[in-house]
Amino acid sequence: MRAVRIHGPGDMRFDERPAPELTPGQVRIRPAYVGICGSDLHYFADGAAGIFRIVDPLIPGHEMSGTVESDPSGLLNPGTPVTVHPSTWGPPSDGPRHTWPGGTFLGSASTSPHTQGAMAEYLIVTADQVRPLPAGLSLRTAALVEPLAVALHALAVGGPGRRVLVSGSGPIGLLTAAAALAHGAEEVWCADVRSGPLERARSLGVHHAVDVSQAPLPESFFDVVYECAGLPQTLHALLGACRRGGTLVQVGNVPNEDRPVNLAPIVSKEITLRGTFRYDAEIDEAITVLSDHPEIASVITHEFALDEVADAFAVAADAEASGKVIVRVSE
Repeated sequence: MRAVRIHGPGDMRFDERPAPELTPGQVRIRPAYVGICGSDLHYFADGAAGIFRIVDPLIPGHEMSGTVESDPSGLLNPGTPVTVHPSTWGPPSDGPRHTWPGGTFLGSASTSPHTQGAMAEYLIVTADQVRPLPAGLSLRTAALVEPLAVALHALAVGGPGRRVLVSGSGPIGLLTAAAALAHGAEEVWCADVRSGPLERARSLGVHHAVDVSQAPLPESFFDVVYECAGLPQTLHALLGACRRGGTLVQVGNVPNEDRPVNLAPIVSKEITLRGTFRYDAEIDEAITVLSDHPEIASVITHEFALDEVADAFAVAADAEASGKVIVRVSE
């Protein structure tokens, strides 16, 4: 089968690989659309995403939709439109199961051997990872199910809020704002320093889109603040914008390094600081939300054919020019 593989920093190639063999309890899928995530960009640019470094060629892609090619159990007919939960779970441990060590994640170098992703002719997953799509939800839009699940999990962690601030208006920030709107928040604000992401936030229907390089955020105003850019240097300003007794949720991945942060507002305003890591059952909610709110698909700004994957990665790396970039793997 034909597959896109990242061999190291800046080294991405089309390779011919043996078609994966099915074992009991698995389903073979033909990917249709695959979204490019920030982790995919890091694997390509740096050869690593956070602490996970590529040591063997890696097929990227965990945001995907496709059709069933073969299900030996007979439960899913060939051609059934599906998406997948990218995770499998390790042995039970403390905390939510999506934080347990020992699991796998599609398109990730966190395991050895690496867990190969969806940017290939075929993908094999376990049957319990497969999610059939409802009628009316297109395969193109369904490529957003996985990143929307990230946003929905962030909302579950942050709790209800009338006034919501999303800091960072890249794809995850936009989907977090869209999820807050879908959940009925009375005011949703997006903050960024780039005009392109802010314009895309306005097109989603947020109430305010603020260039924080030009105007300050209101003090002690927001019930829940979501940091979606992975910029720890912004935390002090976001703590200032959070109301007394409010919640700040760290959604964006931050560097694994010490950073000076003024935490005094956490004490004086009794702010709750929470982190999020991926999601669990929210992937099923994401399917429903996308079915009910097809306008969320506007966060997709570019679509490329598989042969144009190098161009797709280049555009996805330009946050001013692009929102969510997807690759059409098969027709």
